[in-house]
Amino acid sequence: MPDDTPVLRGLLVDWGGVLTSGLDDALGRWAELDGLDFEAYYRAMVDWLAASPVEAEVNPIHALERGQIAVPDFERKLASMLVRKDGGPVQAEGLIERMFAHFEHQPQMSALIRRARGHGIKTALLSNSWGNSYPRETWDGMFDDIVISGEVHLRKPEPEIYHLAAQRLALRPSECVFVDDLELNVVAARELGITGILHTSYDETRRELEALFGVDLT
Repeated sequence: MPDDTPVLRGLLVDWGGVLTSGLDDALGRWAELDGLDFEAYYRAMVDWLAASPVEAEVNPIHALERGQIAVPDFERKLASMLVRKDGGPVQAEGLIERMFAHFEHQPQMSALIRRARGHGIKTALLSNSWGNSYPRETWDGMFDDIVISGEVHLRKPEPEIYHLAAQRLALRPSECVFVDDLELNVVAARELGITGILHTSYDETRRELEALFGVDLT
């Protein structure tokens, strides 16, 4: 009896928290240097992310990730909700770049993606953007395509952005593996037939990719 299991041929990879250091450490460092009350920031994020489906249509985070709101407008909205420990105003201009300044490049993960591509596996970046700049100069030889939410006006975990990433690699979703550090995004990918990996460490992700693709990635 023939085996109808699709052959895995594509690898979709998140940026923040996968190709960089973790979210909590980077944002904690930003809050420390900007003298912010991190709990106030956390409450603002929870309030926005917990919005109902109707409210989510105008959710500032979702709008920013889709490129539907200008970065300075979002920065002003967020700055108005943040609290400095000294009671002073939060500088809105440049807020996002300051937030993302402490994400550290993870060379092991970048090398892992390059080795996978060297084995003939098609690769794509699949990232939700906050209007921040990306270190594209470090991506030479890593990706066959790049899908950034603000540039395509879609965001994870919307099904359409996963379909777009697979389509750009000329693959079906069932032929792709997706790596992300947020369970919500991984679950959404799995619901589309994509093989999802929740990234927790380089070693664990490498072992899972080796098992799935049947190649040595050390």
